[in-house]
Amino acid sequence: MKAKRQAEILRLVGCQDIETQEQMLECLRACGIRATQATISRDIKELNLVKQPTGSGAYKYVVSVAKQPHNNFAGRLRNIFKEGVTSFDMAQNIVVVKTMPGLAPAAGAALDGMEVDGLVGSLAGDDTVILIMRTNQLAADFCKEMESMLD
Repeated sequence: MKAKRQAEILRLVGCQDIETQEQMLECLRACGIRATQATISRDIKELNLVKQPTGSGAYKYVVSVAKQPHNNFAGRLRNIFKEGVTSFDMAQNIVVVKTMPGLAPAAGAALDGMEVDGLVGSLAGDDTVILIMRTNQLAADFCKEMESMLD
């Protein structure tokens, strides 16, 4: 349940401006997810969400772009990947990650918000994330990391 809730939080902050924890709770309730303010507060901290100015005088939650240690990346995404990823494969420098329906945007947002060595960019659909890595070797290294996270 925690992984699903956190995946939904990442999806929400990626597609709309959420200014407060109360607004986050309302959005989650609209998606059928019940949580308390204290739970949301812990999730925000674990997901490394920060408030960023929107330009109109308001603030919204976003995934922090601060550099994270590579092994911290694995720890924070382990639950999302264990719960949502069904398979992954690579073709040269492209990594294709298959997820349960609806979880690809959250996985893609989490990956985009973290420092993944050699990640040029990602594209997420409903159940698939395509990661473009700088080199074939970096794609292979990332697949090994994902394999260890799913074990």
